[in-house]
Amino acid sequence: MAGHSQYSNIMHRKGRQDAVRAKLFSKLAREITVAAKMGAPDPDMNPRLRLAIQNAKSQSMPKDNIERAINKATGGDEENFEAVRYEGYGAGGVAVIVEALTDNRNRTGGAVRAAFTKHGGNLGSTGSVAHMFNRVGEIIYPADAGTADEILEAVIETGADDVKSDADGHLITTTFDTLGTVAGELEKALGEAESVKAVWTPTLSSPVDEDGATSIMKLIATLEDDDDVQVVFANYEIDDDTMAKLTAA
Repeated sequence: MAGHSQYSNIMHRKGRQDAVRAKLFSKLAREITVAAKMGAPDPDMNPRLRLAIQNAKSQSMPKDNIERAINKATGGDEENFEAVRYEGYGAGGVAVIVEALTDNRNRTGGAVRAAFTKHGGNLGSTGSVAHMFNRVGEIIYPADAGTADEILEAVIETGADDVKSDADGHLITTTFDTLGTVAGELEKALGEAESVKAVWTPTLSSPVDEDGATSIMKLIATLEDDDDVQVVFANYEIDDDTMAKLTAA
């Protein structure tokens, strides 16, 4: 029975991992389709599409999935998604930015508002918290992509803004407008990145206690579980002890 139980637990975990992976691929595919519809279906002629494909590849999304998402945009698909940004505050005054792609603003807006309300926050107007963040590009390479000096040399050649290297890997930042170009040049020099994405980085952070941290984590999890939500950013600061407790829970 113990062996059977262990097998069941493994399959349960695998099932959850597969579900998470499927949801991620679905969101990546939606971004690719929207990007292809907004411009040319050729990534060389469409910076947003090029970035979407680079991000999908960095998440190990199969080539066939990427091609299907592009073909969906050029095959007369009637779904029309638009990019929407929601901003608000979570527990403890934490600023939260939610980026979504939706074909129904009322549905998505209602779901986002409900998530904020349920977890001790409130949804604000567009621009209410964006001033607390900078919009930048972030490219991550694993530690074995090269030495700190080799990565720095490649970064200088591409014109990226900064790089931080440690035992975990190399974090390269660049302006939002040049992210696609820089990522493409780095791929030529270093191979495919581990992650390529546009992010909102906070200019100031909001410390939260254990209760606040629990509420924020639940809010983010609820938002990220929504099919329309692409990504969530927040400026919370959680100390190591509190984070250890939350992770162990």
